[in-house]
Amino acid sequence: MSHLNISSVEKLFDLTPDGEQIYSYELMNKKGMRLSVINYGATLTSLKVPLKNGEVVDVVLGFDDLRSYIDSFRLESAPYLGATVGRFAGRINAASFILNDKKIELSKNNNGNSLHGGNKGFSQVVWKVKKLSKGKNPSITLSYLSPNNEENYPGDLSVELTYTLSEDNELIVEYIATTSEDTVVNLTHHSYFNLDGHKSDVLEQEMIVNSVKTLHTTNDNVPTGSFLNVANSPYDFSLPRKCPEKIDNTYVLDNKEEFAASLFNKNNNLKMSVYTNQPAVHIYVGGNCFNSIKGKDNANYQSTSGICFETQNFPDAPNHDHFPTAVLKKGEIYHHKSIYKFQSFKK
Repeated sequence: MSHLNISSVEKLFDLTPDGEQIYSYELMNKKGMRLSVINYGATLTSLKVPLKNGEVVDVVLGFDDLRSYIDSFRLESAPYLGATVGRFAGRINAASFILNDKKIELSKNNNGNSLHGGNKGFSQVVWKVKKLSKGKNPSITLSYLSPNNEENYPGDLSVELTYTLSEDNELIVEYIATTSEDTVVNLTHHSYFNLDGHKSDVLEQEMIVNSVKTLHTTNDNVPTGSFLNVANSPYDFSLPRKCPEKIDNTYVLDNKEEFAASLFNKNNNLKMSVYTNQPAVHIYVGGNCFNSIKGKDNANYQSTSGICFETQNFPDAPNHDHFPTAVLKKGEIYHHKSIYKFQSFKK
């Protein structure tokens, strides 16, 4: 790792159960915004945003040690705190789909369906650090080669993920992927945001979603293929409204608009705006660790501790011809770019 010139930005985070070293990397832009990521799951562990009053708030949920991240995947509902999700974010109905006239059978890890890549998706593997850039707009690029038939997905999938901190206080998340044979891919970032810090809940924070329809789903939250108009419904966030206690919905985005959603915390006048080139944003309030694992600084994460803005393709896209295609063909490039922009206002 010496070629990275990492004396001030890399430190040993922890060891895996089999003794593999996991490192933490910190980026800081000129305005004092700081990002920390570990190469286990390419997981964002901390995102500290400076406020106009001189204070700093950590806006993402996370854990202080690797054991907690590993153990969290054994909870009755794994929270995927800050993790990179793949090969396929969201659910795939009955854990199967047809690709090139061949039925692909995946692991069933969620009520008979496949969720977030299966039993051991990208959130639970060790990524390699490929590049680290300091100075203006600092960034880190991590890579992972998912071998053919990992979790029964076809093709060797080569993924590069770059986190960048812009000088405009933007967290830029960018994925590039290629495959050795036709496959399906749908990657997303799974941070739970809380603009008031991770010891409070998000219920007083106001959300806007730039969408007029969501995916209709079954009771198991699998898309049926139909769409629901959200106008004047409890899921209409075209105007600012407080975050709901429960939401687990995929909002369809107009591809002509890059703005997907925003979150505003009136307590400290901090705003986050989400932009993406993806066709959907899945919004989920949660973070519950069921009082069995402590969060950062001994915090107790409950069902309303954070909110996810998972920019992505539609869940179950391989099983619906009228959904945007999730097929990545050999020779093509998957490109996903999302931006989380933070703005602090004076009171």
